[in-house]
Amino acid sequence: MEPQASSRLSSRKRRKEGVGPNGAAETDGIPLKMPRSCLGLREPAPFSDELEVDYSKPYIRVTFEEATKGTPPDRPVRVYADGIFDLFHSGHARALMQAKNLFPNTYLIVGVCSDELTHNFKGFTVMNEAERYDAVQHCRYVDEVVRNAPWTLSPEFLAEHRIDFVAHDDIPYSSAGSDDVYKHIKEAGMFAPTQRTEGISTSDIITRIVRDYDVYARRNLQRGYTAKELNVSFINEKKYHLQERVDKVKKRVKDVEEKSKEFVQKVEEKSIDLIQKWEEKSREFIGNFLEMFGPEGALKHMLKEGKGRMLQAISPKQSPSSSPTHDRSPSPSFRWPFTARTPPSSPTGLSRNKSAVAYDISEDEED
Repeated sequence: MEPQASSRLSSRKRRKEGVGPNGAAETDGIPLKMPRSCLGLREPAPFSDELEVDYSKPYIRVTFEEATKGTPPDRPVRVYADGIFDLFHSGHARALMQAKNLFPNTYLIVGVCSDELTHNFKGFTVMNEAERYDAVQHCRYVDEVVRNAPWTLSPEFLAEHRIDFVAHDDIPYSSAGSDDVYKHIKEAGMFAPTQRTEGISTSDIITRIVRDYDVYARRNLQRGYTAKELNVSFINEKKYHLQERVDKVKKRVKDVEEKSKEFVQKVEEKSIDLIQKWEEKSREFIGNFLEMFGPEGALKHMLKEGKGRMLQAISPKQSPSSSPTHDRSPSPSFRWPFTARTPPSSPTGLSRNKSAVAYDISEDEED
């Protein structure tokens, strides 16, 4: 009992520690970056009852050491993993991936229990057995699918499918009146442990659906399913329709509120811009007003200059008495050609003409 308890604790520690991206554990050996290439299979895995098996060759199991070192290409290590695989999800796929990567050369056989066994020992399933077979068939890690797999593995079943190791998580699986249905496999040294993916399981998915039942019922009613198909009563159907209308009204009100908030925000931004521009223009106006009409403004200087000019025009400055006087030289008179007489002048200019005649006579006398 003590080794089993220690292995259980160590497995739980491994599940909590070393979790990589997308729930991948560090021991999975998946690189973060891989070259782009076509690694997927082109066809689903075949069913075991559709394959021909050569029973003429003796069945000899390989040891764990031999399987770890690597077996010849024509003798892969045959690993068996079984389960219900209801609502096939990433946790199932990761468990099968771990089983496929247990040894360098692995042939993975997956057993899927039928609806009858599952309903008797575990409970009702969401997917029927045909859907579960098909889901496992299309998993890339699976090489062969066993339909209607047994609930407890017998030596005859192991020999029939020539199984070397059985892969499953190492937590004891109590069912069918047994504390651990894999106890005899572990005692035979044929058990290869894998790890569960935390946070995802069929029970978790069903719990989410049951918890949000009203949401999913309304969702399917909107998509065209009838109340009879969803097993919804008449009153609940009307209630769901009413809730749907209320939600639409709430959504419209919320949209209007968001649009009004955006409008108010835009108005506030524009008002802030207008206030800032008004403040700038008002400062500019006040500055220009003070520059023109202030105590030391341009208007005061203009008035001072105008006043000075008016005073200068009214009382001009007198020239100083000590300034030297200059004698004006007489300007030569104009003589008319071919005559000594001056041209007729106006009465007001008689005195000026007389002086001109006298000046001309004096010049004749000198000649």
